[in-house]
Amino acid sequence: MIISDYSIKKMLASGELSISPIDEHQIQPASVDIRLGNTFSIIDDTTHSILHLDKEIRYKTIQAERYLLLPGQFVLATTKEYFKLPNNITAFVEGRSSIGRLGLFIQNAGWVDPGFEGEITLELFNANKCAIELQFGHRVGQLVFAMLDENALNPYCGKYQGQRGATGSKIFLDEDIVGSGD
Repeated sequence: MIISDYSIKKMLASGELSISPIDEHQIQPASVDIRLGNTFSIIDDTTHSILHLDKEIRYKTIQAERYLLLPGQFVLATTKEYFKLPNNITAFVEGRSSIGRLGLFIQNAGWVDPGFEGEITLELFNANKCAIELQFGHRVGQLVFAMLDENALNPYCGKYQGQRGATGSKIFLDEDIVGSGD
């Protein structure tokens, strides 16, 4: 079941759900607007021309109020907000239609597990032929919250728990990658 603005406000007031910072106008009828943070990371491709899933990937990370996303460029960004989800709530990251109409694709992996805590790393891709200026604090997407039928037996406590800033892939830490740990 998707959670309404009424229930979101109730959960925020009780502390069951935590979003910081948050302004009242961010709460929409069935979602919460997410704003762009000031941390951006791109893959450091100067050392390798092939990315291997079983090896650590290096990133160049900057903090800036504005970031110019070039045509065809991919960048990791972060939300301005820090989230703490209870063990019975999950969330979906959705882009805003107004942003998508500019050719800016928000998130490729838009699932937030119950129990997650941290800023959300956004995967941004410019599919336009023009550069797009990204600005700190700008509304770029929304979180849609859904209630689980029961508390999760194994709430999230993985490698991205507590993350701050645009956090690069840690897939190399996965145990199920062929050849890893050998």
